[in-house]
Amino acid sequence: MHGETRLPRNAKEGILFLLIISILSVNTIAPVIVGLERGFSKEVYLDTLKVIPFMWIIVVLLVKLVAGPLVGIVMPRFIGCTDGFNARVLLNIVLNVTVLSILLSVIGPWVGMRRISLEPIKNFLHIWPRNFGVAFWIELLVAQPIARFGMKLLHARQDRKSEGFQV
Repeated sequence: MHGETRLPRNAKEGILFLLIISILSVNTIAPVIVGLERGFSKEVYLDTLKVIPFMWIIVVLLVKLVAGPLVGIVMPRFIGCTDGFNARVLLNIVLNVTVLSILLSVIGPWVGMRRISLEPIKNFLHIWPRNFGVAFWIELLVAQPIARFGMKLLHARQDRKSEGFQV
């Protein structure tokens, strides 16, 4: 996928890509999950907003330190050399969302309740499938496409600039 315009080409673009996805994800997934748990209301949404900055930091750290390395190990076992861009992106989303939703189904309630308890672990089999579903569809339909579109626009702009210098 070298030269793919929809993906970051260097570390700086990788950070931008991660920022776009993580900000969109945390600001949509958390309110939806909390709304499904506690009901959709202005008060619940405002409570969620208080926790979002902490969740964003946790999500970024989990992506960089846990999900990214694990997915990097597992992906090559499932992807073949003839698999296309969309198949690779879909598997990447499924694997990342699986890892993150497992971890955040426990960590998220701890942060939201501001205390560590066994409750999220006891309710894990009840809450994880819902959390996975919400996160998967938001990643697939909102966060990832917007981030890839942003990369495509950035690369088109860079290409126009470099063409201007070659003339």
